[in-house]
Amino acid sequence: MTVRREAFLDRVKERGEYDTLQEAERAARVVLALLGAHLVGEVRARLAACLPEDFALILLNPLQSAEPLSPERFVRATAAWIEGATEQTAAWDVSAALSTVADAAGDNLLKEILLQLPAGYDLLFGRPQPT
Repeated sequence: MTVRREAFLDRVKERGEYDTLQEAERAARVVLALLGAHLVGEVRARLAACLPEDFALILLNPLQSAEPLSPERFVRATAAWIEGATEQTAAWDVSAALSTVADAAGDNLLKEILLQLPAGYDLLFGRPQPT
């Protein structure tokens, strides 16, 4: 089931403690654009189906990544795309956006998503997995 856009952004805003929905939207857009480059095939399509339409389109038309980024490099790349961001604020942005994505995806799809990502992304999604 698709999450409504307002509900999705409200959750990102709350988790990121942003002052405005625009800040929450900017973080979500950048994070989803980077995440989309790391996911392929049916998993990416199924995740897109859980997201509000404009965010689904961002996920399906991602920023290109030459290689899968480690969680640390993913945060650094996020910082590079958000004006005025630091690695600390970008880590916050990634966490706010990806934990909301994890809620939208549900546990089963999230497990499949994590299989396509380098180790350590479970922490970025706010869902530490037992080792």
